[in-house]
Amino acid sequence: MKVVILDTGCANLLSLKWAIKRLGYTLEISNEPSMLMKADKILLPGVGSAKAAMNQLKSFNLIDLIKKLHQPILGICLGMQIFGCRSSENGGINTLGIIDKPVSIINTKGLPLPHIGWNKIIVETKHFLFNNIPNNSYFYFIHSYAMSLNYHTIAKCNYGFVFTAALQKNNFFGVQFHPERSGTVGAQLLKNFLEI
Repeated sequence: MKVVILDTGCANLLSLKWAIKRLGYTLEISNEPSMLMKADKILLPGVGSAKAAMNQLKSFNLIDLIKKLHQPILGICLGMQIFGCRSSENGGINTLGIIDKPVSIINTKGLPLPHIGWNKIIVETKHFLFNNIPNNSYFYFIHSYAMSLNYHTIAKCNYGFVFTAALQKNNFFGVQFHPERSGTVGAQLLKNFLEI
């Protein structure tokens, strides 16, 4: 199986790479369109700003290609957020538009921002991405923006308000947390994705 991590130049590429290697998979890190088209599974990590991520994808002519891919794609943190239609960052950034829902700064109701650390997620309905993961498990988060609950939400988290912790639309999967930093439950989630 050919696993490709889309090289967005973000800081968590290597930790994600080693998390997947520990599961026994070989992989490539690439932003070459030909590599993505040949991949069986693609991971789209992201840390930082939506504007920088979209500029990076645009510079490699990947925006239209990503929307047309049919193999399973897992967006992680910012990688999931850019599946939305727009980010409120800097007054508004257009994103991939795969999910017709914007991403906004978290209304924490007085809790510290960014949301950093372990928080539990609730899986709304049984979903294979969470096979062998107990409900209310704790995952590691670091983010200031989030997507509200919507038709594609498969798990939620509460930090001042309830937001989408995981989603799926067709072949596009997303998690707001960092599975590569989330211990055994994070490793299990990556395994579940790679075994789709």
